[in-house]
Amino acid sequence: MRELILLRHAHADPAAPGAEDFDRPLSREGQAEAEAAGVWLKQHGYLPDRAIYSPARRTRETLEQVLSVIGVVEQRPDQRIYEATPGTLMAIADEQRDLGRVLLVGHNPGLEQLAALLSSGQSGDFRGMPAGGVAVLRLPVDASLEPGIAELAAFWWP
Repeated sequence: MRELILLRHAHADPAAPGAEDFDRPLSREGQAEAEAAGVWLKQHGYLPDRAIYSPARRTRETLEQVLSVIGVVEQRPDQRIYEATPGTLMAIADEQRDLGRVLLVGHNPGLEQLAALLSSGQSGDFRGMPAGGVAVLRLPVDASLEPGIAELAAFWWP
């Protein structure tokens, strides 16, 4: 089995007047949530081989807090994750098929829809990935990603 770990960015401050959504920083609450996510991942042995993340500031800062707890892993920003559909996220995750455990750090609604799509085969009304939340999905080793292929192994939120 291989694992796909989905991590939604932690709480962020609202955009400053004239600033872009892309540049929103984590709030103090979000910093604590991201650190707590790192602690949970480390305590449960979910240490990724690679982290793929949206280059949005709040997502980068979430990953930085997590890595401050679990240690350094290979990191790759991917612009496609920002405002991605579940299909786009599935394609990005499928590109990492050669790795045993991948951490994908991104945004809703894409992440929560991806978790639902991979685990249940449907993404319609799923609304269950809070800020700083983690979903761990178990996948067959060599299989391409498709709806319903994964088992939801763990779910955590701050």
